[in-house]
Amino acid sequence: MDYGHPLSFGVTITPTNADPSLPVHLARRSEQAGLDLVTFQDHPYQPAFHDTWTLLGWVAGQTERIGLAPNVLNVPMRQPAVLARAAASLDLLSGGRLTLPLGAGAFSDAMAAMGARPLRGGEAVDALEEAIDIIRGLWNATVRTPLTTRGSHHRVQDAGRGPAPEHDVPIWVGGRKPRMLDLIGRLADGWVVPGGTSELADLPEMNRRIDTAVIAAGRDPREIRRVLNLPGRFQDRDGGLLVGPPGQWVEQLLPLTLEHGIGTLVLAADDAATIERYAAEVAPALRAAVADERSGRGQATRTVVSTAVRIQRHPGIDYDSVPTTLVEQAVEPGHVAYARTRSNYLRSGSPGLVLRPADTAQVGEAIRWARTQPVPLSVRSGGHGVSGRSTNRGGIVIDLGRLREIEVLDLPTRRVRIEPGARWGEVAAALRPYGWALSSGDSGGVGVGGLATTGGIGFLGRAHGLTIDHVRAVQLVLADGSVVRASESENPDLFWGVRGAGFTLGIVTSFEFEVDEVGDIGFGQLVYDVTADLAGFLQRWGRAVETSPRDTTSFLVMGKPQGGRMIASTMNVVDSDDPDTVVARLQHLAQVAPLVGQAAQIMPYDRLVVAPPRGHDGQGEPASRSGLLDSLTPEFARAAADLLRSGAVYFFQIRSLGGATADMPPEATAFAHRSAQFQVLGMGASHRTLDPAWDRLLPHFNGTYLSFDSDTRAERLHDAFPPATLERLQALKRRYDPENVFRDNFAIGGQAEAASA
Repeated sequence: MDYGHPLSFGVTITPTNADPSLPVHLARRSEQAGLDLVTFQDHPYQPAFHDTWTLLGWVAGQTERIGLAPNVLNVPMRQPAVLARAAASLDLLSGGRLTLPLGAGAFSDAMAAMGARPLRGGEAVDALEEAIDIIRGLWNATVRTPLTTRGSHHRVQDAGRGPAPEHDVPIWVGGRKPRMLDLIGRLADGWVVPGGTSELADLPEMNRRIDTAVIAAGRDPREIRRVLNLPGRFQDRDGGLLVGPPGQWVEQLLPLTLEHGIGTLVLAADDAATIERYAAEVAPALRAAVADERSGRGQATRTVVSTAVRIQRHPGIDYDSVPTTLVEQAVEPGHVAYARTRSNYLRSGSPGLVLRPADTAQVGEAIRWARTQPVPLSVRSGGHGVSGRSTNRGGIVIDLGRLREIEVLDLPTRRVRIEPGARWGEVAAALRPYGWALSSGDSGGVGVGGLATTGGIGFLGRAHGLTIDHVRAVQLVLADGSVVRASESENPDLFWGVRGAGFTLGIVTSFEFEVDEVGDIGFGQLVYDVTADLAGFLQRWGRAVETSPRDTTSFLVMGKPQGGRMIASTMNVVDSDDPDTVVARLQHLAQVAPLVGQAAQIMPYDRLVVAPPRGHDGQGEPASRSGLLDSLTPEFARAAADLLRSGAVYFFQIRSLGGATADMPPEATAFAHRSAQFQVLGMGASHRTLDPAWDRLLPHFNGTYLSFDSDTRAERLHDAFPPATLERLQALKRRYDPENVFRDNFAIGGQAEAASA
């Protein structure tokens, strides 16, 4: 029986500690040779061996690509809940490279000497099943309630779930007895054939036993990967099974795959020459032979998604047609990675599929395939997304988080290339050694892609302008999957539109920026009691900001009244490392109202915008509104004060613009509101309560910032883009995306044009 699995080739290395570095050296050589997997026996009771789990962790840090696995892990000597945490941690740290083969352990005196409780026969199988349930239960971070199990051998009580591994860690099980084979059929992702090639005579019957159990459990036999450990020796002449030249090995291994379903072949070898010959002369030849045989039969080579995942699939998506290059990193409901990919910073999502392309070519494949599916399409860079549009319900998300490279292209011109999945905290840290910085937002967790295609109103804005003002070129994947470069000299019309409305024209897979020389900066937080005169405070703060030198940028934050008091906090950045200059700038801002708190320091810019851990778990639906102001007029100040006292917003922010942001002509980019001195953001519990209150502010605004506005009414499009700008964008939309593929943000063309008409 050929189960159609893509072949994988590994090596099992003796974890000897006689030469502590030898297993690590051989693991690195295995990776360099191109093997898929490196494994180590697990004998915690053997003083001559490294502890396998520790060795795997060390090897993970010394390698980059190769898969990692014990072979097999002795579960009776490892507490399942702790093992779940350890496995998840190793998978996260290694970038999703762990496989977890488990065994019930052939109980011995050596195990008893180490404190293991003796379990034999059916008890050992039952204990292993309980352990698997605990491991998978703790990995399931989509469930928010703690895990409690009351098994006969393993128990947990209100154990917190998580962390989820980086990917769905396959659990393989080793064993040959009927009850163990039944367990494999019910629960496992793979079967490690016990005894290696010594068990080949019984292999057909054991396969049948597993398949019967698989079908009885409502699963597909192709869900179980069959794994065989191989003893072997290369020599010039035939010396028997796997003793001879590489060609003989291929002939002998071919029927094991095509007739007995072996999908992973793991060679026992403790010398680099054997490992390298296996990787160079056996693995590619066997892959080619199997591919030829399958092609002749019309059989596809494809990994089957587990039944547990398939039953959670959403209607409307043809999962089986996902391009093979995207399948391995795709995330569906039911995958452990779904908990940290389904939502963004503020919005709870439930997409039917998250595609995670690794490069520009795969982004093109993702778009070409996604546009054939009759479901919503969202694009995510870093996942922060205040507007909430980087996820959806029942649709497809193209997540650019794997495209995160930051590269210096040219030192004299300060030209850098940054991919969209990088986050601004990572960018700041990468630029700091050069004495550079790039104006971004106010959070290091924001992804580069969304901000650098819409505007970029940040802490260095008045000193250095918007983020889009530093873009010199982009690589863009269009709606048809084709790739173009845009700059002032290449596709200049597209380059104009990308800077301010890139979200509607394509997916930028790399930006070229000209960054600024920025040393340490002054940062001061000022806290005011504005209860007595809130409107007056807003006016005075606005005037103080507008009259500050352009090296100073100030952001104001307020919330609901607390205990009858109104407190305002400002975060102020001065592009200077001179203490006297910083103090002078802060004193100018401190005089606008009585202070109840203050702090100031000089720091590197990257300490101000630190990137938090990746992954978001937003809940609910964000309700946020935005507006742009040329000035904080008395009329606006009174209206804003009424809004704040009403309690309709729980978060209210005003960001200062002006300065360098006004240096760019309005027609130079699709962000045309260059006269604006302030950007206002309000967040409420729901649009039902927020919109009526916010709409009373609309007469004071001369535009909006779409990245911060979750209102989908067509008027917002006209707020964001003046008539001439919108007309030009709609012409670009008709040219580059006539079918309106990129419509999940604000639809510039298609439906929006119809609504406008």
